[in-house]
Amino acid sequence: MRILLRSQKIRQSGPEIDALRMGMDWEAEDLAKMQIVIANTYGSGHPGSFHLDKYVEILKEELKELDVMGSRMTTSDICDGIAQGHDGMNYSLVSREMIANMVEIQAMAAPYDGIAFFSSCDKSVPAHLMALLRLNLPSIHIPGGSMAPGPDNLTLEMIGSYSAQLERGEITEEEFKKYQYSACPSCGACQFMGTASTMQIMGEALGLSLPGAALIPSTSIALEEMTQEAGNYLVELVNNNLKPADIVTKKSFENAIMIHAAIGGSTNALLHIPAIAHEFDIEIELELFDKIHRQIPFLANIKSGGEYPSRYFWYAGGVPQIMKELKDYLHLDQLTVTGKTLAENLAELDKFSYLNYMTSDAPEQLPAKKKIIYPAGDPINEQGSLAVLKGNLAPMGAVVKHSAVDPAVHQFIGQAKVYDQEETALEAVLNGEIKSGDVVVIRYEGPKGSGMPEMFYTSEAIASDPVLNTSTALITDGRYSGATRGPAIGHLSPEAVDGGPIALIEDGDLIEIDIKARSLNIIGIKGEKTSAEEIEQILAARKKLWSKPEPKFNKGALGLFIRNAVPAAKGAYIALD
Repeated sequence: MRILLRSQKIRQSGPEIDALRMGMDWEAEDLAKMQIVIANTYGSGHPGSFHLDKYVEILKEELKELDVMGSRMTTSDICDGIAQGHDGMNYSLVSREMIANMVEIQAMAAPYDGIAFFSSCDKSVPAHLMALLRLNLPSIHIPGGSMAPGPDNLTLEMIGSYSAQLERGEITEEEFKKYQYSACPSCGACQFMGTASTMQIMGEALGLSLPGAALIPSTSIALEEMTQEAGNYLVELVNNNLKPADIVTKKSFENAIMIHAAIGGSTNALLHIPAIAHEFDIEIELELFDKIHRQIPFLANIKSGGEYPSRYFWYAGGVPQIMKELKDYLHLDQLTVTGKTLAENLAELDKFSYLNYMTSDAPEQLPAKKKIIYPAGDPINEQGSLAVLKGNLAPMGAVVKHSAVDPAVHQFIGQAKVYDQEETALEAVLNGEIKSGDVVVIRYEGPKGSGMPEMFYTSEAIASDPVLNTSTALITDGRYSGATRGPAIGHLSPEAVDGGPIALIEDGDLIEIDIKARSLNIIGIKGEKTSAEEIEQILAARKKLWSKPEPKFNKGALGLFIRNAVPAAKGAYIALD
């Protein structure tokens, strides 16, 4: 017997609902149909969302063929690339919270039976996954795919390096403009394993997207066919009343973290995964990431730590191929939006017609697939890509993408050069004030300090410098782009504005980074090593003299965020309780 749809129950209690809908694109016969809200981030803000209206319409037409009414609801997102280098970056992380909130408002204020989520990028995908779990209606995530690379596999994250080279006079303005104007030839998520690509993959890893849905090339017809197929599966989810709570478990998150390790995923996932899990009251500790990354081999040879653009990842088999390589590690009994388990999906990949384009639509220059996704038995690295460091400088933890760090600086001791904002640190790097052996410290950039912006330009200025890139480290309570490379350590918790140890560092303090030992410590004062007991006493004395700075933002969305964000180690989500 067919269930009474949620939309029809609510419709009976509101006589104005039908009248108001007839004032739009509804016909009388649509009112009694299954009703799907199509939450999407379409907008003119950036290429990751600019194309989504096309796929919203494709889904709406597919639902119409299935005798289902689809309603568009748009809350667009911002682009971290466009927000770089100015105060707009402060709004990036808080936008995740606001998008999730708006989807909740749109879906709950009207009668709907299920939700399709269209998003591609850094904050929109985690925002949608947060909303998906929070609302717990039958749902499916439809990722917006991957951007084409530019000439000679030029990718967007390389522009930061070229910009630093231009500042140092190593390339001409004409050369720089050539790169700048050709780096983004199509829509979709940026072409490297940054946060956008990582989070599309995390949605699939959690079982909330169709097999192989993540990082489909945005120029491929496969994205259209996947969208149509997703519509069919969403209708079945509603008919079977299969909700996210029936699909997502702690083991689902463990699967996602295993895949994160194998792909060399963005450090920002260590903010997003705990925040998503929090919606189901599942606690994900930083230690779980570190534990899993120690156990899982690193397999994906994708920029920025590898050789190839992200669309090659999809043509090499995408997430299903990673899952096949990790079959001895994954919880393959976990349910997915297909209504079947991961194991069943992997055994029946031929059912998903859009996956045929992995072969038929593959670019001519595609290298051997095993060069893109390595076999688990012969990995790029025996361990995953991330490490969680702790010590007297980060009691709650800090994060480094060690797969993108030269082994020469996996163990490093340097003298601190301290800056209270990124702009002054970047200027110091470009002006030659930073020397080999320095540890650049950027503080008061955590969630409660300034909204936790990225330190991308400073990290790229160091990583692109042939001298500094293996002799200088960077630490911050802020975060980094998913494209970050080099000895860049972020998410230091507690953050400076909360009086964390990073607030107490002074120029000349000796800082020891030991990635192998997973430690981050102040080990000396004024360039001289000091005992741990003396360091503790000195930090305590400095703490007594420290005073909390006035908030940088008091009003609006940022004011709300910096007053209520939990530490980065917990996911940096807004907690009002």
